[in-house]
Amino acid sequence: MNPAELRALSFASADQAEEIARAEIYGLLARLFLAPPDAALQAAFAVVVTEAPEPGAFLEAPWQDLVAALRASSPEAAAAEYEALFLGVGRPEIFLYASHHLSGFLNEKPLVQLRSDLAALGLQGDRERGETEDHVSAVFEVMRYLIAGDDAAVCNLEQQRRFFRAHVQSWVERLCDALQAHPQARLYAALAAYTRAFVQVETQGFDLLEA
Repeated sequence: MNPAELRALSFASADQAEEIARAEIYGLLARLFLAPPDAALQAAFAVVVTEAPEPGAFLEAPWQDLVAALRASSPEAAAAEYEALFLGVGRPEIFLYASHHLSGFLNEKPLVQLRSDLAALGLQGDRERGETEDHVSAVFEVMRYLIAGDDAAVCNLEQQRRFFRAHVQSWVERLCDALQAHPQARLYAALAAYTRAFVQVETQGFDLLEA
């Protein structure tokens, strides 16, 4: 994600711009949960817009906190925090997989259902990525595709709603709970707070579609 894309996250108001911003937010979240931010991404955050057009917008404060946390960190500190939380030796402190948060175990029924739903969408996991399809970054990338992709039969609000309900809303806030409660999480606690707020906004938006 380059600086121009980050500037596109600045709380657009036009319908098309909002869809672009939604897709880019999912892409940014996917990037940050997949690996710690490198020097280029942190440099982009040094100039990213932090103010919403209307003061007090719901996402404004958690976005500002995330930007501040990234600006206060360094690539080395971010990498150390990522390793301490998500990697390490043996069992990680925090699991980034839906199966764990939904069933208590890895590679369980939630992953099987996700793979079935991806197949129905004509999608499949990237085996070279090194993560199963229920990794939070992979789930967010699917949402990004469903918003910004060119295939209107797949990339539409109804498919977004179904996928979000089943594979984002069902567990991502549990991940955020675990991160915000962990004493070693600083940058990733701020990311969790923003992710939670964004998921809540998305939930409300899909609720309105069903009203």
